[in-house]
Amino acid sequence: MSKLVFILDDEAAIRSILTDALTEAGFRTASFARATEFEAALNRSVPDMCLVDLGLPDRDGLTLVHRLALEVGAAVIIISGRAQVQDRVTGLELGADDYIIKPFDPAEVVARIRAQLRGPRQAQQGGSTAQFAGWTAHFDRYTLQDADGSETPFSHAEGEVLRLFLESPKRLVSRAQMQETLGGAAGASFDRAMDVRISRLRTKLREDPKNPRLIKTIYGAGYIFVGDVEWS
Repeated sequence: MSKLVFILDDEAAIRSILTDALTEAGFRTASFARATEFEAALNRSVPDMCLVDLGLPDRDGLTLVHRLALEVGAAVIIISGRAQVQDRVTGLELGADDYIIKPFDPAEVVARIRAQLRGPRQAQQGGSTAQFAGWTAHFDRYTLQDADGSETPFSHAEGEVLRLFLESPKRLVSRAQMQETLGGAAGASFDRAMDVRISRLRTKLREDPKNPRLIKTIYGAGYIFVGDVEWS
């Protein structure tokens, strides 16, 4: 079945442009003018991708992006007229996977969505579950399960980083490798977004932030995941 994309934007023309471009590219779509309608639809089905405008009439868009990243598990791309660097940084820090500035080229939006959804690393591993240090990461449902069976959700963006580490255990993962593999423009905003995602992963793995035992920072070089990993 084709991938489902939710579009949330209060401008009818934007919704129409995106719907037409995505339908032509083979995606299924559902579009919404208000956050309340969008959230009601999330209770009925979980999309593969959410395109979210920040200037919504009934909800702060950044708050909604944060909730999507933490609770829903779908990939999130912000499409906004806010072009300031700080807006982009904040959106990524709150869990968005990408940030597109209006006006945009519909073909670029389609390409960015495909880049987020193609999932090359999962195909390489042939599995969606990894066991390490008493934890089980379920990438099919975006949860971390501890030895007692308790589950903690993680976002799509956090899952991208976690998968990268688990596929390269005991090897240095540099910032350049992270940027090349995960996509996005290199620079301060990308580095800050990665720092936030790694910090959240450490919290969910109950790491001591001053002395993490699994995700080690190699200052000036990158990170090393030091645990043994088994995929299934």
